[in-house]
Amino acid sequence: MPGPQTFQFPSVILISAVAGVMNAIAGGGTLLTFPALVGLGISPIVANATSTVALWPGAVSSMWGYRDELVGSRRWAIGFAAPSLLGGGIGAWLLLRTSPSRFAELVPWLVLGATALFVLQPLMMRGIQRHAAAPHEASGDDPTAVGRFPSIGVMVWQLLVGVYGGYFGAGVGILMLAVLGFMGLTNIHRMNGLKNWGGLCMNLVAAVTFAASALVNWPVALAMAVGALTGGYVGSRVAQRVGQRAVRSAIVVIGLGSGVWLLVARM
Repeated sequence: MPGPQTFQFPSVILISAVAGVMNAIAGGGTLLTFPALVGLGISPIVANATSTVALWPGAVSSMWGYRDELVGSRRWAIGFAAPSLLGGGIGAWLLLRTSPSRFAELVPWLVLGATALFVLQPLMMRGIQRHAAAPHEASGDDPTAVGRFPSIGVMVWQLLVGVYGGYFGAGVGILMLAVLGFMGLTNIHRMNGLKNWGGLCMNLVAAVTFAASALVNWPVALAMAVGALTGGYVGSRVAQRVGQRAVRSAIVVIGLGSGVWLLVARM
């Protein structure tokens, strides 16, 4: 299975560390790792599976960094896990039944779509926060802290997000934040905690599914896991103290450039 040479592994580790930071803060890390792996000669479907497996340790470390934000929200976390696990499994199953050539045709549009989500995220979050704050500010009601499980609507939407996350995953954190915001959550730290928890669940099933297949480039996955583990924890601890504009701009440029490059390469 072709892939990076040994001397390229430091750059792979660095990219995955930055991706781990971005996934902990708001998502979008796959927009770094996926094009990088394709650019290093790995086929798109193998790059997708390898990236999913490699970034899972980063999801664990970022979840650990946000663990305090889920205190008092145990039932919500349990209810959020079920559709995330099921959706991630369905998405991974669909990927395994997609031919490499068909996936290569879909990839440019998936990357461009995920980049568009990333570009729109700030506007989406401002709208979500306005929508969520209005009915809850007066009562102080936090839907996650009143001893109830999430509604059927939340779980259905999270199931659909989980399917996308298991199949490709770029931008899935942004989708989860949107679902949580429109369902009445106003605390961005708790939203990020639930987002990281949902991502950990859906990616666990997908990673196990891909690991049991022949799609994962293991030397690359292990090198990336080292960076993702560090980046995920660091990102979860410093999310509120780091200026993100330059990082976001760089990811948008990379995402757009990668999508166009992949599209042109298919012609």
